Amino acid sequence: MTESEIVKAVVEGLRSISQGVEAIAKKLENSFSEEKPKAPRKSKPKKRSAGRKAKAKVQQKAIKKVVEKKTTATDTVLAIVRRSKKGVSVDKIAQKTGYNKGKIYNILSTLKKLDKIQSVSRGVYTKV
Repeated sequence: MTESEIVKAVVEGLRSISQGVEAIAKKLENSFSEEKPKAPRKSKPKKRSAGRKAKAKVQQKAIKKVVEKKTTATDTVLAIVRRSKKGVSVDKIAQKTGYNKGKIYNILSTLKKLDKIQSVSRGVYTKV
């Protein structure tokens, strides 16, 4: 095959590709230009409630879930600090909670930012 034959074959291929692209573009234009009317939605029949007593039980369960609150590590550390009168050290908090010192320092830092506790001296904290 010579160079001119190769060029002719490439040109023909590009023409067929461009025709295909144009056909796709026309189809897309037609599909977006035609607005189809939406069918009205049919409403589903409403379910009947099981009764007042069943509703009351469901509401009570929902209230219990809201009331039951899990204590976080921050709450635990804050409770320990609040119970101490002269302040509590990081070692003492670690002893009482079993948390590692890194976790305790992070919690104490957060509590200081929230102005819940203050530092009396290095490593000793009291409530505000």
